Amino acid sequence: MLANATRLRMLHALARADELCVGDLAQELGMKPQAVSNQLQRLADRSIVEARREGLQMYYRILDPCVITLLDEGWCLAEDSSVRQFERTEGGKVAS
Repeated sequence: MLANATRLRMLHALARADELCVGDLAQELGMKPQAVSNQLQRLADRSIVEARREGLQMYYRILDPCVITLLDEGWCLAEDSSVRQFERTEGGKVAS
């Protein structure tokens, strides 16, 4: 479920905002609301996110706290990788 770049982008946006409606999430990701809704439903089916209705709007938030931990660790690893890459190519250190 989490090996999909679109779903990861959705989860990252939800983690930053705490909760978003489908339309706002679609606008932030540059996607159609129906496509976002379909992906969110897949995540909800796995109890990764949960939905609540407010009038005509559906709002989603991350339900599983492990997802936040995984996102944090993933960003940490990505940043560390960027630093290591910079040090190898721009920082003057010689790769061994």
